[in-house]
Amino acid sequence: MEYKENMLCYEDYYRLRKSVDWLNFSEQQAQKALDRSLYTVIAVKNDQTVGMGRLIGDGLYYMIIDIIVHPAYQKNGVGSQIINMIIKYVDDETPVNGRSSIQLIAEKGKETFYQKMGFKLIPHDYCGSCMRKVIHK
Repeated sequence: MEYKENMLCYEDYYRLRKSVDWLNFSEQQAQKALDRSLYTVIAVKNDQTVGMGRLIGDGLYYMIIDIIVHPAYQKNGVGSQIINMIIKYVDDETPVNGRSSIQLIAEKGKETFYQKMGFKLIPHDYCGSCMRKVIHK
């Protein structure tokens, strides 16, 4: 498996989302989002992108999104490697005496995977519930 940074293209993004039955966005909207990503990781096997992850944020707060490993390659450490590379990126960007916060919204049933990587369930002692609002047009 080969891991590449900042090489995620729309075609792979679309195909991987489809492979796990996630809804896709319009090409225009998705390309704009990909262009604005701070950092992306893809996993490549036999010249085929089989996994991806994106990071967005402002330097204080970061959000990991679009962590997808094609079902045929799941349970082989691909997702863990992608997450570790993203965490390392944030660690490298965090200055001495600084502090960064990384959030994500786990797919239902995948919480344990992220807990093993050091993420904590919300709510907990310091954080209330995670919330979201979706706008459909």
